[in-house]
Amino acid sequence: AIPRESMALIVLPDSRKTAFESGVKEWVQTIRTELAITEPDLRIDLKPAPSPAKMMDGDWQNKLVKAIYAAHNGVYAMNTAIPDLVETSNNIARVKVNGGQIKIGCLTRSSVNSAKMDLAHALKSVFELAGFTVTLDGSYPGWTPNPDSAILKIAIAQYEQLFKASPEVVACHAGLECGILGRNYPEMDMISFGPTIKGAHSPDERVSISSVQKFWILLKAILCEIPEI
Repeated sequence: AIPRESMALIVLPDSRKTAFESGVKEWVQTIRTELAITEPDLRIDLKPAPSPAKMMDGDWQNKLVKAIYAAHNGVYAMNTAIPDLVETSNNIARVKVNGGQIKIGCLTRSSVNSAKMDLAHALKSVFELAGFTVTLDGSYPGWTPNPDSAILKIAIAQYEQLFKASPEVVACHAGLECGILGRNYPEMDMISFGPTIKGAHSPDERVSISSVQKFWILLKAILCEIPEI
């Protein structure tokens, strides 16, 4: 899931309280200006908290901040064959500091396996240089888009016939089950489609009920047109 909120506990002497609050206020305004289009409802609040019993070693604080700052986050490469399609990206999904341990989780994905692993090893190098132990697991195989797909052409034709409109056909570099199926059955021709989902992978995720019926009608029509092998 994509978290919609995060918290950090910051400890500093009373003598630096006023300067810290002033600096944070200025920084928040800068961030809001940068993200005004993509995150119009962004909130960053500062409030007092009880002092913790323990605090992270200053050297490790420095390593943690620098490692996160150096690790790539966001689009890494665009697809060269399909305009405006992200091919490879990374999301620094979670940073957790608890019980004397630091855990950083990244979601690295690509429609090209070699490109995904190249980025994964670049991230691994950054965190290992900072002294972290890195494990690569939970890999999703890539699923390279096929604009000439036979089943795609059938789906488009059926959509146009049923709904008297042209469907929006897009490609996605995210981890889909199609990648797993394609790895085990490379001869299989596949598309991925379904009802309209809003706020995917967030606590606000929901599905459009009216689009479910439309999806079901289209699915049955496509199945009727699949050629026999």
